[in-house]
Amino acid sequence: MRPTRRHLLAALPAAALIGRAEAQANFPDRALRYIVPFPPGGLTDIMARLVGQKLSDIWGKPVIIENRAGGNALIGADAAAKSPADGYTLLAITMTHTVNASLFPNAPFNFRQDFTAVSVLGSLPLVVVVNAERNPARSLADLLTQARERNLNAGSSGNGSPPHLGLELVRRVSGAGDRITHVPYRGGAPSVTDLAAGNLDFMVSNLPECIAQIQGGRLRPLAITSAERHPLVPDVPTVREAGSPELEMTNWTAMMTNAAVPAPILARLEADTLAAIRDPEVSRRARDGGFTVEAWDRARSAAYISAETDRWARLVQEAKLKAD
Repeated sequence: MRPTRRHLLAALPAAALIGRAEAQANFPDRALRYIVPFPPGGLTDIMARLVGQKLSDIWGKPVIIENRAGGNALIGADAAAKSPADGYTLLAITMTHTVNASLFPNAPFNFRQDFTAVSVLGSLPLVVVVNAERNPARSLADLLTQARERNLNAGSSGNGSPPHLGLELVRRVSGAGDRITHVPYRGGAPSVTDLAAGNLDFMVSNLPECIAQIQGGRLRPLAITSAERHPLVPDVPTVREAGSPELEMTNWTAMMTNAAVPAPILARLEADTLAAIRDPEVSRRARDGGFTVEAWDRARSAAYISAETDRWARLVQEAKLKAD
C-alpha cells in the first residue's frame, strides 16, 4: 500500500522527536563556544580556559573561548542569551552579572529568566589594600577611622564590579558617605597600578589582581573578605577577625547556558563540567591562580546565584548605585 499524505504528515512529529533524541544522545557532536564577556587574561577568562580545555579533552570536540568584552559584561551575555537553546553556547559569569540584573534594568535580556546554571566553578576573596608607603593605616579599623575623618579616593575595576561593591560596603560600615569618592577604571590592573603609584587611598581588590604588589611590598593588605584566611596571604586577618563581618563577600565565576536547553543536555553539561573542574591538574592550576575550587552541582549553583542576585539588588537600591 502506498502511504497517504495524511499518514506522512502524522509521521513527521514522531520523526522530529526521534531526531531530537538522537541529537541529545550524541551531544556534543561539533564544536562549542564558551563566551567570556571580559578581555583575555582576566580571572574569568583564566578559569574558562582551564575548564574549556578539559571539556575539549573529555568530549573530543573543540571548546572555543570567545572573548566578547564591553558594556559592563552585558555584550557577551546578550550574545549568549540570543544563542540557540541547544547547549552549544556556554557563558562565563561572575558576581558582576548578578549586580547587573538590578544595575541595568533595561538590559536586552532577562538574567533571571534567560539563563540556567551549569556550575559555580570557583570563588576568590577580595582584599582591602592601601599604598604601603603613603597610607599609614595598619589595620582595617585604622582605614575606617580615616574614612570618617577625611576624604578618601577609592578605585575599582568599574561600576557594578565586585571591587566597587566592596567599596560600597566599606562606605556603609564606616559611615563615611560622600567622603569616599569612587574612581572606576576599565579593569582591575589599571586601578591596582594607580593605587601602587599613590594616586588612590585604598581599594577592595580581587586578591589575584593585587597579590604581586602585596608580595612586592608596594601594597599593604589590611583584611581579606572571605570567611577564612587565604593561603596566599595567611597573615592577613579576615574582615570578621578585623571586627567588620558586614564586609564579608566573595567574587566567583560560574558557567551558565540558555535556560531552554533540553534537560538531557543540561545533565550532560553538568556532569562533564564537574568532572573537568574536579580534575586534579585543573584544580591545582585554579588554586595556584588564587581560586577556591567549588564545583557545585546545578541545583546548588542556581540557588546561590539567585541569592547573590537578591543580595546585590538590595545594595544597589539602598546605595542608589547608577551605571555610567
